[in-house]
Amino acid sequence: MTIRPFKNISPTIAESAYVDEGAVVIGDLHIGEQSSVWPATVVRGDVNYIRIGSRTNIQDGSVLHVTAANDDHPKGFPLIIGNDVTVGHGAILHACTIEDACLVGMGATILDGAILRKNTLLAAGSLVPPGKELEGGYLWMGSPAKKIRPLSEKEVRFFCQSSQKYAALSAQYKGNSN
Repeated sequence: MTIRPFKNISPTIAESAYVDEGAVVIGDLHIGEQSSVWPATVVRGDVNYIRIGSRTNIQDGSVLHVTAANDDHPKGFPLIIGNDVTVGHGAILHACTIEDACLVGMGATILDGAILRKNTLLAAGSLVPPGKELEGGYLWMGSPAKKIRPLSEKEVRFFCQSSQKYAALSAQYKGNSN
C-alpha cells in the first residue's frame, strides 16, 4: 500500500482499520477503527484535511479529496465522513461532509461544501452539487440529486449492517496479510 506524508503530515490509521495495498493515502487524514479503504482508492489530504470515522468503508476505485483555502472560502473545505458509512465503488467525494449511517451509491459524486445528513441514501450515479444539503431519512437520486421518498426502517437498519459486514470482511483481509 502507498501511505505517505505531505508537508511532513502523515496519515493516521487506526490499528483495526484496513487499507488495501492497492490504495493510496496521502497527507492529513485520519481513518477510524474498523474502517476500510479498498483497492484503487485514492484518499488525498494535501491542501486540507480528511477525517473518516469508525466502521466506514470506502470501496474500490473511489476518489476522496479536499479544497484549499481560496477567496470565496478562506478555510477551504475538508472532507469529513462519519461512522458506519458505506461509499460504493467509484464514488467521488470532494470536500464534503457525510454524517453517520449513510450509503453513497456506486459512481455518485458529492461536491464542495455539500452535506449528507445522518441516514441518507444517495443513489448510484447521482450528483450532489456544491453546497447542497441532503435531509436525512430519504433516498436522493439524480443529477442534480432530488429527494425521492422516505427510507423504510429496514433500509436505515441496512446502513449499519453494511458497515458491520465490511468491518468483518476487512478483518479477514488483515488476517490474510500477516
